[in-house]
Amino acid sequence: MTTPYVIGIGNAIMDVIAPTSDASLARLGIEKGIMQLIDRDRAEVLTAAQAEDNAVEKARLVPGGSVANTLAGLGMMGLRTAFIGRVAGDALGLSYAEQTEAAGTVFVNPPIAGKVLPTSRSIIFVTPDGERSMNTYLGISAELGTEDVNPATFSGAEWLFLEGYLFDKDAGKAAFLKAADACHKAGGQAGIALSDPFCVDRHRADFRRLVAGPMDYVIGNVHEWTSLYQVTDLEEALRLAAADCGTVICTRSGEDAILIRGNERVTAPVHRIVPVDATGAGDQFAAGLIYGLATRAPLAVAGRMGCIAAAEVISHIGARPEADLRAAFRAEGLV
Repeated sequence: MTTPYVIGIGNAIMDVIAPTSDASLARLGIEKGIMQLIDRDRAEVLTAAQAEDNAVEKARLVPGGSVANTLAGLGMMGLRTAFIGRVAGDALGLSYAEQTEAAGTVFVNPPIAGKVLPTSRSIIFVTPDGERSMNTYLGISAELGTEDVNPATFSGAEWLFLEGYLFDKDAGKAAFLKAADACHKAGGQAGIALSDPFCVDRHRADFRRLVAGPMDYVIGNVHEWTSLYQVTDLEEALRLAAADCGTVICTRSGEDAILIRGNERVTAPVHRIVPVDATGAGDQFAAGLIYGLATRAPLAVAGRMGCIAAAEVISHIGARPEADLRAAFRAEGLV
């Protein structure tokens, strides 16, 4: 069997990570331990403050974004990956593209030069107790549109994975539909992570059409599925979802994941661990799951692979795997 090829579309967000003190957080008016969206002016203020705090030690630049993290995990598992996302031709954008390529994922579209919005970034302040305070400026990545999707990119692509956060704008919605159509014409399967219940609330009708239309598989958690179908009972939400979509996956925050494909319903066991850093758990669950689906593993095995990948990433700082996940799969007899 040829190595599966997975294309992802999502926000290209550079994580800019540096140590700081509680006093600096207070001085900058940053609420400790949470993620908040900020505007361009605030991003520039915090970037300058972070550089001033770390005049000797430079901030670490780590490419991020939900689907980008998933692709990084898939690449580490040995699959071929490509990422469609927008960055500017500034220092952060050039570094994002270079690091993505160096890690083995093709960065499809070159950084955009000229007078455009800056590259998206999450400015992360880490205090001595390990708490991460994240300040995210969405920048140019949120402007992704149909012009960023070239159908030729999908030649040979068996799998497409979309990031629900980008569904917030009409241009993003159109880009997703174009990509799904190109993927299907290439003989592949298209899927999406619902990403956030508030995003689902804002665009419920469009998400419903997407799930019932061009999506072959959809990943969501309890809150996202119940929000999508406006019900309080998870079983009712999953019944409605399974009537709309071929493959439905529901994660349940430390409980067994539920996977439904046609008349088949299975659960994937979660082995609870105390998280060191919960960042990236959903992204790497998706990576393990898609790896299993792409390599034609049984549905229960694909779900278990997702749970193993999620457990690995929350065992350390950072949103991307550090261990050999294929070795972990072999240890459990999954491959």
